[in-house]
Amino acid sequence: MTKTNPGRFFEDYRVGQVIRHAVPRTVAEGERALYHALYPARHALYSSDEFASNCGLEGSPMDDLLAFHIVFGKTVPDVSLNAVANLGYAQGRWLAPVWPGDTLRSESQVIGVRQNSNGKSGVVWVRTQGLNQMDEPVLDYVRWVMVRKRDTDAPAPEAVVPDLAPVVAPEDLVIPEGLDFSDYDFGLAGEPHRWGDYQIGEKIDHVDGVTIEEAEHMLATRLWQNTAKVHFDATNRDDGRRLIYGGHVISMARALSFNGLANAQMIVALNGGAHANPCFAGDTVRAWSEVLDKAETDAPGVGAIRLRLVATKGDRAAFALKDGDGRYLPEVLLDLDYWALMPV
Repeated sequence: MTKTNPGRFFEDYRVGQVIRHAVPRTVAEGERALYHALYPARHALYSSDEFASNCGLEGSPMDDLLAFHIVFGKTVPDVSLNAVANLGYAQGRWLAPVWPGDTLRSESQVIGVRQNSNGKSGVVWVRTQGLNQMDEPVLDYVRWVMVRKRDTDAPAPEAVVPDLAPVVAPEDLVIPEGLDFSDYDFGLAGEPHRWGDYQIGEKIDHVDGVTIEEAEHMLATRLWQNTAKVHFDATNRDDGRRLIYGGHVISMARALSFNGLANAQMIVALNGGAHANPCFAGDTVRAWSEVLDKAETDAPGVGAIRLRLVATKGDRAAFALKDGDGRYLPEVLLDLDYWALMPV
């Protein structure tokens, strides 16, 4: 009997199955520095203990997407080691800040399966929860992934496709305890634009671009302990190229969005997302955002803003997203819908 883990294939998943993922991970302060080295991340709440303290927190928490990547990475050996592609996200909520010294682990429950018509693969839906050392949930989200079959002759399971809400309702957003933007320092944050300055339907070109390097992508993927073969093994794809981890594109686009959305400080919900096209080393990533909605919160001085974040490759795409048939344009890498917290 082999002692190595070949990963799960599509026929290994059953609706209702619960998977506890290895290995717990203690998050040290150095990880913040490495995250900020990989991405041009500059949001003040995640950069300065003093700034965060003035906003009512005990100090600067770890970046919200850093927490997401850690929780996500733990699921890969059990959920997407044999993935063809990660397809999308929904119903994600950040439930509590992650602090330096916290230990994170992940659990997932299979909530849907559907075999593809080619009989060679299928789609698996899982709800993943990240928990800290006190077993308190810090993050909860759904994702779905296309996974290869081990045996193409294995019978197709009964299709179960979960009914997912398209948007996290504003009243379900979790505001960190104590967060208070009443005395927010716009000068130190980097921009004067507050919640009331943004209009629904407004689009923002974030101007800057970053060319993706193979070394940086590999460092990030190892940092998050993401073991998906398509990111490491160049022989795993017919074209001999390693696919850039989608989370790398998310963090790069979020960091680029600072220019125009510097005060969208905390991501608190992930309504939906799609990795529209593959990204490879050498691609230049740019980003633009669209304001989709706004909502008031009970926290002093804090408003919620719903944003669409789009990452593209190549030249600036002038807010183009889909063609006349509703298909993503080939230059679009990411279409992400999220709620963030901003001073009113």
